[in-house]
Amino acid sequence: MINHLEKLFVTNDAATIVGELEVQHPAAKLLVMASNMQEVEVGDGTNLVVVFAGELLSMAEELLKSGLHVSEIIGGYKAAEAKALELIDTLVCFSAPPGTLHSVPQLAAAINSVIASKQWGNEDLFAERIAEACVLAMPSDPLKFNTDNIRVAKILGSSVGATTVVRGMVMPRGALGTIKEVQGARVAVYSIPLDSATTETKGTVLLKSAADLKNYNDSEEIALEKIIKAIAAAGVNMVVCGQAVGELALHFCEKHKIMVMKCPSKFELRRICRTTGANALVRMEPPMPEDIGSCARVHVKEIGSTMCTILEQEDDGSKVATIVVRGSSPNIMDDVERAIDDGINVIKAMTRDARFLPGAGGAELRLADALQQYAEAQPGLDQYAINKYGLALEVVARTLAENAGLDAANIVAALYAAHKSGKPNAGINVVDGKVDDETGVLDLLWTKKEAIRQATEAAVTVLRVDQIIMAKPAGAKKE
Repeated sequence: MINHLEKLFVTNDAATIVGELEVQHPAAKLLVMASNMQEVEVGDGTNLVVVFAGELLSMAEELLKSGLHVSEIIGGYKAAEAKALELIDTLVCFSAPPGTLHSVPQLAAAINSVIASKQWGNEDLFAERIAEACVLAMPSDPLKFNTDNIRVAKILGSSVGATTVVRGMVMPRGALGTIKEVQGARVAVYSIPLDSATTETKGTVLLKSAADLKNYNDSEEIALEKIIKAIAAAGVNMVVCGQAVGELALHFCEKHKIMVMKCPSKFELRRICRTTGANALVRMEPPMPEDIGSCARVHVKEIGSTMCTILEQEDDGSKVATIVVRGSSPNIMDDVERAIDDGINVIKAMTRDARFLPGAGGAELRLADALQQYAEAQPGLDQYAINKYGLALEVVARTLAENAGLDAANIVAALYAAHKSGKPNAGINVVDGKVDDETGVLDLLWTKKEAIRQATEAAVTVLRVDQIIMAKPAGAKKE
C-alpha cells in the first residue's frame, strides 16, 4: 500500500491499513473508527472488528430485503451481542497461572499465537524477546504496567534474528565530544540549550580597547566554566541536553570529564528521566541531589554502522526496557515493530484478564452454533436477526480457510462436526490444510469481547442511519 505521502507499506496489520487508507464513505469511516477504538482499547483484534462488522452489515442487507424493519434487526443484534458476551466466558480453555506475568517462558507461550498472525515463522523468537522486555519492565503490581516503558529501537542491517533486548534505553545517536563511556553514571538532564547565558532583552556593550574585548570574552568563558565546574562538583558525570550544545560548553564538559548527549525529542527526554530517575532542569544551574539520575553504565556502541548510546541498568531500579530490532529493510523492521506493539498490548490486557479461548476460528464457530440454537428458541422477528448474527461469526473461520487456500465450505462443515463430536478446542490448521483437535492457538478473551462490542456497535450505528447523503467535492475532476 502507498499512502498520500508516497510512503510504501508492506503489512497485513489491519490497524495500519485502515489508518493509512483515505476512506470517503461515511459508513466505511464508522468501521475504520471502530477499528481505531479497538487499537486504542486493546491494541489487537482490529482485523476481527472490520471483518465482523462488515459481515453484520451484509447480513442486515439480506434481512432488510426479506422485509424486516431496521428496529427489529437492531434489537436482534443487541440481544445476540449480550448473549455472545455471556456465552464467551464458558468457552475459556486456558487461564494463565498467577506468576505468568513475571515468567518469560510462560509469557512467551501465551503471546506466541498473537505474534504468529503478524510474523509467521519468527513467532518463537519475537514472543521470547517481547516477554523478556515486558518482564524487565513489569512492576510488582501488574495493573500498573505501562506499555510506554517498552521501547523499540530500529537499526538497519543484519537480519531479524539479531533482535535483542536491553535493560534500559537505546538511543540511535552517538555522544558529543570524545567521552564515549561512563561507568556508574550520575545523570543531569537539561531541557534548555547548554551554552553561554544570553539576556532576554537586547543590550549594548561599549568596548574602548582590545583589552576590553579580551576581558569581555574571558568573563563569558569564566562564567560558563564556573557553572559547568559546579555541575561536575555536584557529582554529575553525564549531561543529557534537549537543545543545542555550544562548542565552548562542550569543551568545558570534556575538561571536567562529563559525557554529553543531545536528545532533541522531548518525549525521549522524558523517557530518559524515567529510566534514570532524573528530573529535567530548565535553568543552567548545578542540580540538587534529588534531581540527579543514576545509570549503571552509559556507553556508545556501533550497531550496524549506526552509533547508539546505550543506557544500561543492572539492578531492578529501571522499569524501562528496549527491544533493538534489526532487519535488512525499513519495511521489514516496521512490520516487526507492529507485531511487537500487538504483543505488548496483549500482555497489558492480560494484566486485567488472563483467560484465553481456543483460536484458529474455533471459538467464533462455537459461538455461531450456540447463537443459532438460541435464535430458534426466541419468539418474534428478533430471532431472524439473532440467527444472522450467529451466521456472521462464521466469517472468521471462512476467511482463515480462504486465506490458506482451502475450501471454506468444507472446512466450516468439518469444524462444526468436530465441535459436535466433543472436541471443543478444534480449530483450522492452516499448515496442514485441515481441522485439528488441538491447534495450540490461543486468543485472549478480553480482545474477543472488545472486538464483538466494537463491531456490533459500528454495525448498529450504521443501521440507525436512514440515508447517507454525500456531496461531491468541488473543483475540476481529479486525474
